[in-house]
Amino acid sequence: MAEIERLQESLGVRLPVGLRALWSRRAGVGPDPMPGFMPGECVLMPFDVVRRTYESKMRLRQGDEEAQRRTGGTEEITVWRPSWIPFASIGADAVAGLCVDAETGRIWYWCEYAERSVQFESLTDFMEEVADVLEVPLLAAEAGVGLMHGFLVWGMPQDAAERAAWEPLAG
Repeated sequence: MAEIERLQESLGVRLPVGLRALWSRRAGVGPDPMPGFMPGECVLMPFDVVRRTYESKMRLRQGDEEAQRRTGGTEEITVWRPSWIPFASIGADAVAGLCVDAETGRIWYWCEYAERSVQFESLTDFMEEVADVLEVPLLAAEAGVGLMHGFLVWGMPQDAAERAAWEPLAG
């Protein structure tokens, strides 16, 4: 719990209770590369990656705000909001993933190409979907939920060797 408090202090944003509860169970997944075990082939980000990603996104935000001031632009471009806390990444390099909005509770998808979209109304909704699919794998038949080397994998692997080791999750 002290580690969660240090992360919250370093980000300067109050972490939502649900995210704190999730992180108190497991703060990140490793070693890299690790197959995605959550929807969208995501994995929980370790705290150092959360901090690094958040700081990087906030620098981008500051750069965009400065450019707008210099050019007199009035159009708001949402690169990143201070209330967005990244918690899951797609792949080890954290160039795309999910963040929770500490103000609204919504779960947003983000990527390096500035795509942003709401994926779930809350962390609870997100975790309920995970639980539902684990109980009834056919709910995510198109996502191809399965096991690979003992790990839960959300999505059919692209690599032929990994695909050979993948087996569908039985319901």
